[in-house]
Amino acid sequence: MSEKRIHFSDEITAMDAVKQIILQRIRSGGRGAVFTPKDFLDVASRYATDQALSRLVRSGGIQRLGRGLYYYPRVNRRLGIALSPDVDQIAQAIGRQTGSRMVPSGAVAANIFGLSTQVPAKFVYLSDGRSRRIRIDKMELQIKHVAPKELPSGSQTSALVFQALRYLGKPAVDAHVVARLKTVIRTKDKLELVKDARYTTDWIADVVRQIAGRTGKPGTAGYG
Repeated sequence: MSEKRIHFSDEITAMDAVKQIILQRIRSGGRGAVFTPKDFLDVASRYATDQALSRLVRSGGIQRLGRGLYYYPRVNRRLGIALSPDVDQIAQAIGRQTGSRMVPSGAVAANIFGLSTQVPAKFVYLSDGRSRRIRIDKMELQIKHVAPKELPSGSQTSALVFQALRYLGKPAVDAHVVARLKTVIRTKDKLELVKDARYTTDWIADVVRQIAGRTGKPGTAGYG
């Protein structure tokens, strides 16, 4: 009897340890992160990970968005309520879960960067994985399968920029667009963006160099 109690106690201690490690990693990623059990398989087995995430949901530390999708909610401090998850966070979590690339449509990419005030009726993502529709609260995420060669090459940020610029079109890409992208894109991502410019059209490559501060003059982003 005592051996069984010791064994049971050891299991509880181990599960608590797994939960704490997972919670620390979640917190280190910051609020707003969306993740799946697969993101923690380097910490523990799938069973132990599922148990830890379930316990964190019950304690109110995280939210379950759907099957295999969890959210460390951003909170409106004034109202004390959780904010809705970011659609790109959801899409990229699904991509990691399924081992597939997820690239937003041009309209979604422009919205992510704040280049368009129009909120898409549907959030469409292109993927080399299977097509599917996911509804979370009032938001619908539509994943469309395409051949891998149809997805923009380069880093995820580069793909976002290429999609957004292509959606806006050359005549609409002016100094304000360039200034906005300069502000929201991190320095290290700008370096990747310049490297990845070889995968896109000449006019987009010219805009990319202006975003990175390599060449061009204010007001000439639409030319090239």
